[in-house]
Amino acid sequence: MRNLILMVMAASLSQAVTAFAQTTAYPAKPIRYIVGYTPAGTADMLARAVGQKLHEAWGQQVIVENRPGAGTNIGTEVAAKSAPDGYTLFMPTVANAINPTLYGKLTYDPVRDFAYVTNFAKVPGIVVCHPSVPVKDVKELVALAKANPDALRHGSTGIGSPHHLAAEIFKSMTGVKMIHVPYRGASPALTDVIAGHIEIYFGAMVSTIPHVKSGRLRALGVTSLKRVAAAGDTRTLDEQGLKGFETGSWFGMAVPAGTPRDIIVKLHAGATKAIAAPDLRDRMSAEGAEFVGDSPEQFAAFVKSEIAKWAKAVRASGAKPE
Repeated sequence: MRNLILMVMAASLSQAVTAFAQTTAYPAKPIRYIVGYTPAGTADMLARAVGQKLHEAWGQQVIVENRPGAGTNIGTEVAAKSAPDGYTLFMPTVANAINPTLYGKLTYDPVRDFAYVTNFAKVPGIVVCHPSVPVKDVKELVALAKANPDALRHGSTGIGSPHHLAAEIFKSMTGVKMIHVPYRGASPALTDVIAGHIEIYFGAMVSTIPHVKSGRLRALGVTSLKRVAAAGDTRTLDEQGLKGFETGSWFGMAVPAGTPRDIIVKLHAGATKAIAAPDLRDRMSAEGAEFVGDSPEQFAAFVKSEIAKWAKAVRASGAKPE
């Protein structure tokens, strides 16, 4: 019996030593970072910026692999089914909180199939109107919409997008009726609202704020709980009476479930140090980003809360995948 106990202890010690050796050597080869979007967007830019910082710190390349399609589901599935060895990273975003309800049945589970490392940043949305619309803030928009049901058209970057659903939450909280006009991306939506073909636009801060600063659009409110420096003195919707209104995009890092805890700890330390770099902060803060850098446990809890929040919005809107 004593020999058996010694054998078990020796085997356990051997496994621990092997795991320690693997972790301390990590990363021993290039790492891929899967992003479910095309290049040049916020998700892609953040992944490349963080990846470069990790490369500088660890001496191993972090290769961004863009896998767009099906509302980010293609890239998410690839990441979920990858080996949990720390050599596949994934960029979770608000789409991963929306998709479980929007698509109904997925080939992966965003909670069960991932271990969350940290939330890099939140980027709020903004509500704007064409200058010809006779409103200066959300209170006046609500009054105008109530006086003219279904007369105002609001654009978004597509059915089921966070900006479409933000508008649905807005309509639900205020009781107003407006017509949703979905577009395939921010560019065509902004083109039409600037031209006056639609009156209202719920969009991303990054792409919209330059047109506010130029005077082509008027800002009515931001969708974060705190004001955003990039939007000047524009008040939040929460400040304007829609208590608790908070929507927007967020971008982070996750790994396949089962990835060793020590690797997750090392990734967390490296990623949070990367987003603290002044050059990255200056660039993203100018676009309205609020940096987070939370713990793995906090990020996992946040993702669960986002899934529950967006589920209500998707069901209320009746949105279906395009």
